[in-house]
Amino acid sequence: MSRPVATVLLEQVNHKTHKVDKILESEAIWSVYYQNSPINLKSESTLAFVAPRYKPVSFSNSGHAIRLAKKLNKQFKTKDFTVVLLSHAEVIYSE
Repeated sequence: MSRPVATVLLEQVNHKTHKVDKILESEAIWSVYYQNSPINLKSESTLAFVAPRYKPVSFSNSGHAIRLAKKLNKQFKTKDFTVVLLSHAEVIYSE
């Protein structure tokens, strides 16, 4: 089964770089939580100094969040990683 076509809300074309940025409609945001609390996920190397990389933990597609939670549960041998549907829309920035 193919993915449904996303609804484009805004689109901007940069004619110099030929890059197109599109703002797509999303049903909701899903986030990975650990023991009922939001998390950040950081990856770093123990062998060489490489700047740490922060990985995404919130997604506009539930499948990505579920896949990450399953991966983390397996990696850390726990069942404490869950996926939470973020639905409260408190505005914390507006111009």
